[in-house]
Amino acid sequence: MTIQGLDVSEFQGEVDWAQVKKAGFQFAMLRAGYGYRTPDQQFGRNATECSRVGIPAGAYWFCYALGPEDAIQEADGCVEVISSYRMEYPICYDIEQASVDYAAQNGVTITPELATQIVTAFCNRIEERGYFAMYYSNQNFLNTYLPWMLARRYALWYAHYEQRYDGIDCGIWQYTNQGSVPGISGNVDLDTSFTDYASIIRQAGLNHLERTPVPPTQNYITYVIQPGDTLSEIAVRYGTTYQALAALNNILDPNLIVAGQTIRIPENNGSSARYYTIRPGDTLSEIAERYGTTVSALMTLNGISNPNLIYAGTTIRIS
Repeated sequence: MTIQGLDVSEFQGEVDWAQVKKAGFQFAMLRAGYGYRTPDQQFGRNATECSRVGIPAGAYWFCYALGPEDAIQEADGCVEVISSYRMEYPICYDIEQASVDYAAQNGVTITPELATQIVTAFCNRIEERGYFAMYYSNQNFLNTYLPWMLARRYALWYAHYEQRYDGIDCGIWQYTNQGSVPGISGNVDLDTSFTDYASIIRQAGLNHLERTPVPPTQNYITYVIQPGDTLSEIAVRYGTTYQALAALNNILDPNLIVAGQTIRIPENNGSSARYYTIRPGDTLSEIAERYGTTVSALMTLNGISNPNLIYAGTTIRIS
């Protein structure tokens, strides 16, 4: 059995899922977010649209964990994001070289033993929360950091860009990152599933499919707290109140926020503010030039103290 699917994130922009369905795709894996409770800006729309047009969807969360405890927190953050939506495919942990590089930047060396502990902690937590767990990685990372026997315990989503499947024991094979799909601009990752996960999950009573999803009505952006930030200054910058930010992010003491912490900020749909999600390779000067502003203006608007320290996936305000 082979089932044709694809995976997307906010980098694909707004997807026309009706066209995707018409083109014959049978499942989708949607990025729900990454790191410490940082949701993908398109996940809610993607999940809602997949349900509407009848494409079974699962979710994946990108790993920035430095240890098993972080992985458990990332799993809980993932569940917080996906719980309002219908997930008929696995909930997957995406661990790659970028995860290792991030850890190194924070003084942690990822060994094969630690990588295995991180994946196991995330997947176990996902299972504890009532979902079908899976992990994702590419051939090189798996050969270097993770034992192949791990795929006997958790389902494996395997990235290997070849025209012919190499026979590795996996549930889903991501065979290209340069696919073309009607309804989506630019390149798209394409996948083949060798397992009917929708049927397995339904029959096992997993993923809380018996619940009627109630998608949240509030849209959010994310912000990484910078050194010297205060919650009240951030609130003024984004047209909200520090009380609202504290309640939204479960901050018990508004005076205790930590640089590097990611918080959610309500998106003010009635304002003329513009936002941009930083992509790998971006520089603040290039973003400023692209949007007709200056580096200093972006730094002031977003509380950025060092223009050379910006992180892919962070949403910043442009104007």
